[in-house]
Amino acid sequence: MGRCDGKVALVTGADRGIGKAIAHRLAQEGATVAVHYGFSADQADQVVHEITERGGTAVAVHTLFGRPDDGERLRSALTEQLATVLGAATAPRVDILVNNAATEVTAPPSDLDPADVDHLMRVNAQAPLHIVRALEPLIPDGGRIINISSGLTRFANPPEVANAMAKAALEMVTLHFAKHLGLRGITVNTVAPGVVDTGHPGLADPAVRRSLSQLSVFGRLATPADIAPIVAFLASPEAGWITGAWIDATGGSLL
Repeated sequence: MGRCDGKVALVTGADRGIGKAIAHRLAQEGATVAVHYGFSADQADQVVHEITERGGTAVAVHTLFGRPDDGERLRSALTEQLATVLGAATAPRVDILVNNAATEVTAPPSDLDPADVDHLMRVNAQAPLHIVRALEPLIPDGGRIINISSGLTRFANPPEVANAMAKAALEMVTLHFAKHLGLRGITVNTVAPGVVDTGHPGLADPAVRRSLSQLSVFGRLATPADIAPIVAFLASPEAGWITGAWIDATGGSLL
């Protein structure tokens, strides 16, 4: 039996990278997984196919983030898709919410485009806030919320200022909702990865890979499979006394 048997999990940005690995791991633990995507239906459908091929249950859920009604639109799409696997007579619920979807804006501070930064904040910070607010009624007592941040919030790297700012805001969502939802036994935690090899074009240069690998005490880049088990633990019953925490998943990069 898995640690998430009978649970329903929603993972945003689950069509690729870290989100995909989390979706697979939660399905492996027994959860029915809603695979959210913003742009690539084909990739999301492939994740669903892979999960179902291994005996799991999953559905793809589409919502583009960046608008004030992100939460309501996601809730509507999620409710519709969950009915196809849970049954129309079953009330929709989200036992495990993983806010992973994100975009990025990397540039020296003097070159930042205000419009790009505004969109970044809408997707990386405001969307998770609105999603938690909209889905709160669907999260049962004892539920789990895990926000995926970044080690960037703990050290200075000027070209990453916008990304770090947005993720720092997300971490405040963790802290305040941990207190807000505590009496219901709902835990809210942050997982902060370091450099993860998700196929980003910026990691194609061998010299860049070698340099970034040295940031970790393990001398290598993380993979999405390194992050997914951490999230799965926080989603499990064993993690019920951990809330409001910032989990350093940087592979010792901050030591």
